[in-house]
Amino acid sequence: MRMNVSAEPADVDLRPLSARSVVLSLLLGTHPPELPVKDLIRLVEPFGVGGSTLRAALSRMTASGDLRRTDDAVYGLSDRLLARQRRQDEAVRPCTRAWHGDWEMLVITATGRGPAERADLRTRLTALRLAELREGVWLRPANLTRPLPAGLTDLAQSYTARPDRPAPELAAALWPLTAWSATARALLTRAAESRLAADRLTVFAAAVRHLLADPVLPPELLPPDWPGDELRAAYAGYRAQLGGAGEG
Repeated sequence: MRMNVSAEPADVDLRPLSARSVVLSLLLGTHPPELPVKDLIRLVEPFGVGGSTLRAALSRMTASGDLRRTDDAVYGLSDRLLARQRRQDEAVRPCTRAWHGDWEMLVITATGRGPAERADLRTRLTALRLAELREGVWLRPANLTRPLPAGLTDLAQSYTARPDRPAPELAAALWPLTAWSATARALLTRAAESRLAADRLTVFAAAVRHLLADPVLPPELLPPDWPGDELRAAYAGYRAQLGGAGEG
């Protein structure tokens, strides 16, 4: 059986800010995700990004397909990054339902796939908050309301299952819950201690990346004092402080 053995909590992943990361963070947290240049200039200034640096970054990001530009100098996310924003929004506000003990199970049936295709499929299944029980068999508690993407029907068969193994024990084997919780607590501490705008943006960017890895399990399968909702609330408060132009 494939197991995620709990390890020591990883260091908090605080990536250094670039002009590109600041712009993307602001747009990913904005609905709709588009802003005029004049607003971007105002918003990026507290993060140490000057006007000329911003304009150069916008030009590169448009050329690379990260952004689209309208005739009135409004920049918005490309279709590819709109999909990323939807994943981020779902991570911050996951849609759940009451859990009655059933598990989703996906069995991969497609064969003849190359390494790149297998890696892409693993990424897609992980993004759906599924965990690999053993090679080709993925599952999770059936407490999410999200549908499985239509494209998966050609690659896998889906089932409803009731594993014999006690559910809390199985969940602890499939996800590194102790390590996830410890990192979330570390992020909450860093957020509370951060005073500079750039530091807070960096911390909450890491918080959203961490929330993408939250398995969103039923409460009865989680360790005591699980900090998932607390981290989501902290991020929501931060985004509200930015007046809707939050971090991503």
